[in-house]
Order: sequence, then structure tokens, then C-alpha cells
Amino acid sequence: MTPSAAHQWDAFVLDHPGATFFHRSAWREVASQVFGHRAHYLTERRDDGSLAAILPMVEIRSRFFGHALISNAFCVGGGPLAADADAFAAILEQAETLGRKLGVDYVELRDVPVATESWRASADLYAGFAGPIAAAEDENFRQIPKRQRAVLRKAFERDLTTRVETSPRVFYQLYSRTMRDHGTPALPPRFFERLFSVFGSDCEILTVSSGGRPVSSILSYYFRGRVMPYYTGCLPEARGLGANDLMHWTLMRHAVERGCTTFDFGRSKVGTGPYDFKRHWGFEPRPITHQYRLLKSKVLPNVNPTNPRYAALIRAWRRLPLPVANAISPILSRDLG
Repeated sequence: MTPSAAHQWDAFVLDHPGATFFHRSAWREVASQVFGHRAHYLTERRDDGSLAAILPMVEIRSRFFGHALISNAFCVGGGPLAADADAFAAILEQAETLGRKLGVDYVELRDVPVATESWRASADLYAGFAGPIAAAEDENFRQIPKRQRAVLRKAFERDLTTRVETSPRVFYQLYSRTMRDHGTPALPPRFFERLFSVFGSDCEILTVSSGGRPVSSILSYYFRGRVMPYYTGCLPEARGLGANDLMHWTLMRHAVERGCTTFDFGRSKVGTGPYDFKRHWGFEPRPITHQYRLLKSKVLPNVNPTNPRYAALIRAWRRLPLPVANAISPILSRDLG
């Protein structure tokens, strides 16, 4: 993609009401330069050459999870942005044609409520959580349910400090440990370094320390008045200290200072601890629908930790020494797009 094409792409994204952070053109660079995946950024144009639709896609070949075309890889969203129904149908046809040409098992569109009739929907695995942030601090505090406010008050009384980080180094130490404890390979440090490089101040890390020791950290994305806490990591004692609660509250207030009006808590698997945690903050779940065009594959993919197929691997991963898990993770996490 040329600089001119990237500029035109991003202008279309910024002008489209349905656009998200995951539609930005820089994700192409992340997928290709960090993981070596082929990015296919599809466009549909009007007769005058202007954009009518876009669709960011990444091709992932995995010996473990198959061969897929995903929009957008390493993101919870993506999918087509179109100016009208005709452009929408045309860009989906392009995606299917490309998938057949590449010989993929399936094409996946993330967080796309509807597609054309040849696509199959899956809407029972994830839920999203988002809501407004009141500009006034006292009003924002009252938006939070009473029980969660009590947890925050206790955290306010502890020796906890917060700071915005200028590099992912401290964050990564906490994030990689949390991923190991959850039985999931961590994304490599260079992924987070590249996020900072291509997205600049739209990617930010907030860390909570206890007695000067980092105990909890979160990486967030910013896009059009919306803050999305996305990756997090913590020490086991963070929960008892209320560090994670303080971290999210501080992020809310910091986001308001940056001009944000929406707190996007991101997605969680239905029925899990993170799902309940977000509800305790007063956010209501929104079912997330993924669309699939099955090509070589005959059944919907099930690449997630709740799949019983991966239970033994998850248990084994949790027992690995952290340095070993961090050394092996980049080999596996590149396939977890």
C-alpha cells in the first residue's frame, strides 16, 4: 500500500460512522512486519475512483489452526466498511473470491452483525461492553454500581500510585506473566513496540504500583473519542490490593482529560470472570457476531481457550517457567490472529 493509498484509506475510515480503531491502515504493517503474514486490503471504488468500501484482511497459515483469511487479525473487530448496500455486497464478494484463490479454509469477519446469505453467523461466544464516561468526576463515580464503588474506595486508601508509560517494557513483564498463568502464549515484545511505533499517542499504557513496585498494567487504544483498554497484565496480589479496579478508574479519568466520552471495555467470553468483572462496573453486554464464509472447511472454527481440544495444552502451559513460556510464545502466538 502506497502512502497515498494509505491516506485515502484512513480518510475513508475517519469519515465512516461505523469505523473502529481496527480498520486503520497501519494494521497492515503490524501483521506483515511483526508476524510475516500477508495482508490483503481490499477496496471497492466508484466510477470516479473514490472509495465506496474497504475491507482489511490478513491471511494466516497455521499448522495448528488451519488456513484462514481474517478481518481483522490480532483485533476484536474489523470487517467491511461500505458507503451503501451495493458496495457492501461487492466487497464481500471480493473477500470470498480472494479466499477461494488463496485456498483458505474459511473467511472470517469479526464483529459484523449482518452479511449476505452465503455467510454463516456465530453470536454465542463473545459479548462487548461499552458506555459513556461522564465528564464530571463525581458524576462518573456515581455511574459505577454501589458495590464496585466500595471496592474503589478501599483502593484509594492503599499505597497505590499510577503513571502513564512511555515504553511497553514494564507492561510486558506483567502481561506475559498473566498470559502464562492463563495458559495462553503471549504476543512478542516487538508486537507492542510496533503498536507504539505506528499508532503513536493513540496507543498508551497505564501502570499501577504498590510501594513503588508495578503490580498492574494496561494497554489502551484511542479512536474518535473512545478509549479501549485492550491488553492487561498483573501480579497475583493485584486483585487483593484493588489495583486493577484503580487502574480502570484512573484510565477513565485520564481518557476524559484526553477528550474521550466513551469507555469501551472490549469483548469477553460469555460466562467468564472478565465478563462478570465488566458487568460489576455497570456495563451491559452486547452480543458480538462474527461472520464466516466456509470454503474448504465444513464446520465453524473454534479457536479459543474454551474449546476442550486445547484443555491439556492450557494446563501444561500454565506449569511452564515464565522464561520458557516467553521463549516459546512467539512461535505459537503468531498463529493466534
